[in-house]
Formats: sequence, C-alpha cells, structure tokens
Amino acid sequence: MCDLVVSASLDQTVRVWDTSGLRDKTVAIGAAPGPGPGAGQRGGANDVFGTSDAVVKYVLEGHDRGVNWASFHPTLPLIVSGADDRLIKLWRMNDTKAWEVDTLRGHFNNVSCVMFHPKKELILSNSEDRTIRVWDVTKRTGIHTFRRENDRFWIITAHRSSNLIAVGHDAGMVVFKLDCERPLAHAFGHNLYVVQDREVQVVDFDKGLKGVQLGPGVID
Repeated sequence: MCDLVVSASLDQTVRVWDTSGLRDKTVAIGAAPGPGPGAGQRGGANDVFGTSDAVVKYVLEGHDRGVNWASFHPTLPLIVSGADDRLIKLWRMNDTKAWEVDTLRGHFNNVSCVMFHPKKELILSNSEDRTIRVWDVTKRTGIHTFRRENDRFWIITAHRSSNLIAVGHDAGMVVFKLDCERPLAHAFGHNLYVVQDREVQVVDFDKGLKGVQLGPGVID
C-alpha cells in the first residue's frame, strides 16, 4: 500500500488515492533552464500533483455524517474510519474494489480519531463523548473504555515500538500504557510459571530450563 493514500472528508466519504504516478516523476526544483541568476527557481513546483499523478481509486460511502478520520491497517488491506454519525466503520479492499466489512457502535458523540494498533489486533478510537475506546479487530467488539469527565478527545496515536498510547484532549495530552509490560508469573516450589501470549511456560530453577511450554490450549 505504499502508493495509496486514504483521506476522510466532511462530504461523508472516505477516498483511497493511487499516487503511483508520482513515484518516478522527477521535478527539478531550483533548476535554471534559462539564462540569468535565479531563473527557473519556481519551475516545476506546480507540476508535482498533476491531474494524472494522484487519482481516486475507491470512494467508500456508508457514513451518514462527515468523516473525521481514516487510516490503513499496518499490514492488512483494511481501512478504519470514524465520523460525526458516532460510528466506526471497517473497510476491506483488493486490487479491484473496496467494501464495508462492519460497523462498530458505542460512542455517544462524534468520533474524532480512529486507528489500528501497530502491533496488536486492536482498534483505538476517541471521541467528543470524552472516552477512549479499544476494540477487538477479530471479534469487532469493544473491550475497554477509558473516560475523562471534563475534556473531549480529539486525536490518538500509538508508539510503533513501545507500549505507549498518546491522546490529545481539550486541556492537553494523556500518555498511558495499554497493557502491563510484566507478564503474569507465579513461583511454586522450584518452578516459575509465566503466562505470556496465551501460553503457560515453566522455568525450573534447579535444572535451569527456560521457557518450557506446558502445551497449547492451556489458557482459554
């Protein structure tokens, strides 16, 4: 999706743009095609976004009010959008078409910003209803709601490599961790049992064994 751009608009649509026409285009800004110092300093600057360089590939219609935010999934051909109709919509696309997959309901006011988590199968959203919500992409259900009583939320972003989420609201910004970074662990006898990624592993202190998995399906 390196040649695609997604945009949201108050015209109630989400649009996917194909910018592959810009990839090999060379614009020599600052070149001087004519004689004299400084000649041609502005030449070519207005040619970067010609009519054939960035074209609309898909127009996604489904929101009933203006769309405030849209973003791509980091690895899958999915788009998520949030709008003033209080809805979050999930879209899928392929080489020839794009279509609506599902609608997430739960916010009670305009959805300001929505994005896929960069590492987890989660959707993060915030709203003028003073909440941050976390959604399961697979089950398409809400799993967490964080509320701030006095401030509306406007924007949200996730750090690409650490467990940090930043959210902007009326009075400033909140930075928090979505999950506890320490895995659940319990020592019993000579063993340490660790729960990580829905699996139980055991460390035998006497034998020095590390990460021995007890078996799949231990945790439901």
